[in-house]
Amino acid sequence: MANIKSQKKRILTNEKARISNKGTKSALKTAVKHVAEAVKAGDKTAAVAAAEQASRALDKAASKGVIHKNQAANRKSGIVKQANSIEG
Repeated sequence: MANIKSQKKRILTNEKARISNKGTKSALKTAVKHVAEAVKAGDKTAAVAAAEQASRALDKAASKGVIHKNQAANRKSGIVKQANSIEG
């Protein structure tokens, strides 16, 4: 355990951020999973809608610093490719 007061405060702040980031990352995984489920079901409209929502969530997470902006871009690219792979 740290002896310095500012470091003790920093430990508490980091723990709060870790918990918040964990929830956000879990929500991102769920959003991406919804896209995959819609693709598997073959529902193009649902897949495109889910991809839009997931893209928005990824952008928000990147802007908050939860994930890196390039990682968000790569994930968005992947889900859009999945959604567009459906015929119809």
